[in-house]
Amino acid sequence: MADAALGDRTLKQGMRHSDVKELQTILKHKGFYKSKIDGIYGKGTASSVRSFQVKYRLTVDGITGKNTVRALKGSASSKVAAAKSTVKSTAVVSNAKKYIGVPYKWGGTSRKGFDCSGFLYTAFKESGRSIPRTVSSLYTKGKRVSSPVPGDVVFFSTYKKGASHAGIYVGSGKFIHASSSQGITISALSNSYWKPKYLGAKRI
Repeated sequence: MADAALGDRTLKQGMRHSDVKELQTILKHKGFYKSKIDGIYGKGTASSVRSFQVKYRLTVDGITGKNTVRALKGSASSKVAAAKSTVKSTAVVSNAKKYIGVPYKWGGTSRKGFDCSGFLYTAFKESGRSIPRTVSSLYTKGKRVSSPVPGDVVFFSTYKKGASHAGIYVGSGKFIHASSSQGITISALSNSYWKPKYLGAKRI
């Protein structure tokens, strides 16, 4: 991505510079600039910059100063981070599914058997992510989400008050977890047993 190459100079209407061409390229990539990339900071470029500034709550002056450049680079970094997060979440689900059928075992963290937190710990670890070993500790982490996506962790209150069971959301209203009666299996959040025990989901 070209964002990192954008210089630190202030760019404004009337200027002609290679940095302006770079700015136009970045804005076009983000969907703010529709005209020819010519290195000329004209009315069209200034208008595109103002549109960007409005969206990112910056001073709307059509001038590309340090704050605007920082936002241009930061927005790109956020997209990259989001993309990486999606890849990791997909990996968590894939790693979790390969253990379907493995029996339940209290304190287990291997193919010989898993308990619910040991299963999550292993699936996340194999995806390059470290999480707490217990459900109660895991419940204090991450960001609460109202609509989970694959890779989010769903929590339940079962044998004691508070979060005592957890699984990984796999989509379509279902989650994969270590069931004490079935081992690693996929269940529906709408299941008559799990629905009333559901505490919510978090993005870890």
